Amino acid sequence: MPALVEIASQIRRDCLRMVHSAQSGHPGGSLGCADFFTALFFKIMKHTPHPFDMDAKEQDVFFLSNGHISPVFYASLARSGYFDISELATFRKIDSRLQGHPTTHEGLPGVRVASGSLGQGMSVAIGAALAKKLNNDNHVVYSLHGDGELQEGQNWEAIMFAPNHNVDNLISTVDWNGQQIDGPTYKINDLGNIREKFDAFGWHTLEMNGNDMDEVLHTLTEARSLVGKGKPIAIIMRTIMGKGVDFMENDHNWHGVAPNDDQLKKALEQLPETLGDY
Repeated sequence: MPALVEIASQIRRDCLRMVHSAQSGHPGGSLGCADFFTALFFKIMKHTPHPFDMDAKEQDVFFLSNGHISPVFYASLARSGYFDISELATFRKIDSRLQGHPTTHEGLPGVRVASGSLGQGMSVAIGAALAKKLNNDNHVVYSLHGDGELQEGQNWEAIMFAPNHNVDNLISTVDWNGQQIDGPTYKINDLGNIREKFDAFGWHTLEMNGNDMDEVLHTLTEARSLVGKGKPIAIIMRTIMGKGVDFMENDHNWHGVAPNDDQLKKALEQLPETLGDY
């Protein structure tokens, strides 16, 4: 298997090409989270891409709460074997299974919950984690959330619920890139110190640089070692929006804007093609 950093580079290329082709989508957060998705799907998570089991019995399960970064989710699913990579070319097309925000009625393998509406993924992940406990299934539930998404109140009800009910088979990661569609999060609705908030709610909380593959692997491994010890686990993941493309990095304007032909060319020149484009 190619090195994880090589897979991440290809996934970033996939994201850019998908959004460019559709002239619609969210490249910034997708690029920032490519290292996390690569580590999770290609190394850490114990999962069976094929045949796909909607209930994820006797395997780990992942829920994407901030569903607008669907390009990196779809690319990771395809590259790890859930469906053919050629389907990435249908992103956001009419009748495609790869809608702008993941949905379930198209039956896309790997997608277990619709996540177009923000703020709901934590509740879903907790429910899945409790179901695994009831079924004596010792596997782990993973979820990913945006920092701006935490401005939604339902998150905090769920964050309060999980430690009170010993949901200790849950690893929830927050992509703390400091950007949202209207600008920096501190200007829109300042979140304060996210780690201190999770700590105060009774979670076991870790931090990592989400754009350093070694650190991502180390932290996810540490998080997994904490499963079953009485507390849900949160990872506060610092990333750079638009990571890997110099003119996109740390710029909220790339939250939901597609590159034009010239911008795509310049971006792809910065990202090695390692697995072959779809």
